[in-house]
This record gives sequence, structure tokens and C-alpha cells, in this order.
Amino acid sequence: MTAPKLAFAAFAAVAVSFTAAHARPRPAGLGAFAFEANKTFGLGVELISPVGLNGKWFFNPSQALDFGVGDDFVIGNRAGFHVYGDLLFHPFSLANTSAFELPFYVGIGGRIWTFKDSAIAAPNDATAFGVRVPLGVSFDFNTVPLDVFAQFVPTLDFFSGHPVHSVFVDIDFSIGVRYWFN
Repeated sequence: MTAPKLAFAAFAAVAVSFTAAHARPRPAGLGAFAFEANKTFGLGVELISPVGLNGKWFFNPSQALDFGVGDDFVIGNRAGFHVYGDLLFHPFSLANTSAFELPFYVGIGGRIWTFKDSAIAAPNDATAFGVRVPLGVSFDFNTVPLDVFAQFVPTLDFFSGHPVHSVFVDIDFSIGVRYWFN
């Protein structure tokens, strides 16, 4: 089973096993552009780079832990297991309507990426430890327990076991959808 199919199957199994969640109204009086989460924990799928499962947990109204597991690849040359975790800050909303909010977020986090590099003369297994700086927006629905996100993530990778690179700047871009359980 491919990584996207596996991610979708796992997401579907988790979503079906819980009762329906409901989005809560946002607190009033925060100002036109302030953001306060009306959800707590969500799981979903993420596509492009990386491809896999994604989760987000708001531990206070404007800060969250974001995490993911799946496959990451670079133009078909490097493919392998990818795990990350980020601390996200949601300083403001770009749009605020009765149906949705569009919060901007920025964060700091880390990743571990193990892969086989087929771009070099002799394919080689390697591991990268990276420092991530995610920048993104989340289309956060107010009336249904879903959000859709897009993020741009510059990453400074430190390689172990790679014959060409010891440090490399990588840029990931991903889109995804999450179902919120509470």
C-alpha cells in the first residue's frame, strides 16, 4: 500500500471511530484580526511534501503543536520516512467571517528524515535532522469540524551518512485537511 493510501486509510479509520464533533463558537470581543481557536485536537492528511498523516493540538487559544509522519521526497531522488513536530503561533487572522477564519501561523520545530538518495553515483542511505520554520494559513471553518491548510516550510537539514551533503537548506510545501475531534 502506498503512503498516500495508507495515510487516507488510517485517517478514515480514526474519523469513523469517533462520534461527530461540533465546532464551538469563537469567543467575542477579541478584535477584528485576533485569532482564538474554537477547536482542540485534529487529525488529517497532508500532501505534496511530505505526504502522510498530520495532527494539530491547540494547548492554548493561539498556540498549537503540529506533528506529522509520512513520506518525503525531492524530485524523485530521495524518498523515505519523515517525522516532524512544530510549535505554532497564530498571531492574527487574515479574514474573519461567520463561516470561517483564515489564521496565519508561524512556528519552529524539528524533523527526522531517513531516506535512500538515488541522485548520487552509488545510492546511499542517509538520515537528516532538520530545524523547520513553518509559515502557513489555515482555512478554519466555524460551523463544521474541519480545516484546510497550506504551509511553506524552510528547513535547515544536518545530514548523517550522506557522502555529498553535511548541511543543506530544504524547502517543503504542503497542503492538507484535518478533522477536529473536539
